[in-house]
Amino acid sequence: MPTANHASSAQEKTNPRLFLWAITSALAGFLFGFDTVVISGAEKTIQSLWKLSDAMHGVAMASALYGTVLGSLIGGWPTDRWGRKKTLIWVGVLYFVSAVWSGIAPEVWSLIIARFIGGLGVGISTVAAPLYITEISPPDRRGRLAGMFQFNIVFGILVAFLSNYLLGGIGESAWRWMLGVEAVPALFYTLMCFTLPESPRWLLTRKGDREAGLAVLRQIQPQAPSAIIEAHAAEIVSAAKHGAGSSHGFWSTKHRVPILLAFLIAFFNQLSGINAVLYFAPRIFEMTGLGAQAALLQSIGIGITNLVFTFAGLWLIDRLGRRTLLVIGSFGYIASLGLCAWAFFTEHFSIVPACIFAFIAAHAIGQGAVIWVFISEIFPDRHRATGQALGSATHWVFAALLTTFFPAMVSAFPPGWVFLFFTFMMLLQLVWVKTMVPETKGVSLEDIQKQLGIHS
Repeated sequence: MPTANHASSAQEKTNPRLFLWAITSALAGFLFGFDTVVISGAEKTIQSLWKLSDAMHGVAMASALYGTVLGSLIGGWPTDRWGRKKTLIWVGVLYFVSAVWSGIAPEVWSLIIARFIGGLGVGISTVAAPLYITEISPPDRRGRLAGMFQFNIVFGILVAFLSNYLLGGIGESAWRWMLGVEAVPALFYTLMCFTLPESPRWLLTRKGDREAGLAVLRQIQPQAPSAIIEAHAAEIVSAAKHGAGSSHGFWSTKHRVPILLAFLIAFFNQLSGINAVLYFAPRIFEMTGLGAQAALLQSIGIGITNLVFTFAGLWLIDRLGRRTLLVIGSFGYIASLGLCAWAFFTEHFSIVPACIFAFIAAHAIGQGAVIWVFISEIFPDRHRATGQALGSATHWVFAALLTTFFPAMVSAFPPGWVFLFFTFMMLLQLVWVKTMVPETKGVSLEDIQKQLGIHS
């Protein structure tokens, strides 16, 4: 009901607890960013210490990524079965166990298992955290609140680089401290999750606990009249019943539009080349003759650019809208990647660093700010966790493939052609956004279902 949604938004604007709950859940993103990058400060020492072959070293370094793929594939199951809150708590436990075990690992297989466990936490967090924030947020602030997950990822990456720098000179066991220090924010996050209320949508539509669901809605909207709370709950339950009664499950033609949207936004996210640029920035800069500056440019320049423009994206997402940011980001991708391709073809290497920073900025303000918010918005309550898992798994599978094959690509083809390929993919993204992507800014989750033809 429009009245319920409007009142909900008006009340939630004045509720500081809502912001605290969103920040707490989004800290899973901080641990995601920290865990993903912290290994970069320890990897050379680990290979030397345990005398690892290149193949075994590659397995050890990628073990977290394997866990991430699996975690994203299965993340929808615990999120639906046990609830959003319990899943977020267990994500914290996985991060904590991984950090402690990595710090004390006596040999490489222990480290591989520990990093794999952390990867599971990363994968599940990309399902549960944005979903939870979306389900407790009012329509007019949902983008900024859910987008804090992405902001925390980027912030976690920067803190990991800083932590590695500060711990790098403490002796031969520095690498253990680099990996183990993550246990501190992991423990803090886990304890904070116990203060979260359960998602009212999960309580109403999955658990069938109307009283508990109403109690959480009252916490979210403390000044709203009882009639508004009841109407909001009734709307949520009604939309869920419509979805349950008119489809044969998640994989049905009824959900073909959100399924396609979730798959394609994650597909294009990675086919921009973002992970290739982040992971292989030193290699790219070395091709331009800037090898001595590569590490600094990657860890500081790229990291700060990513953080600043992610913040800008979160500021704009509920003002300009998701679709508009994707369009802006697409033009930025096309310009920066196209210029990179031209620079490599013509050997005007001096512009490559500026193009890379522009590319990072385009990603942060566009796809980076939008992806986790958008995927969490477009599925009905009953299938939101499964839909989030689909988008997350697509993202991580293509991230793994791109990271695996990028070195071979730049060896087999001139770099200009590789960047031209990414440019072409972003042209396709622009066409897709302009022709298929709906605007979800300020629209209630129930109305988004109607807009995508799920509710009818």
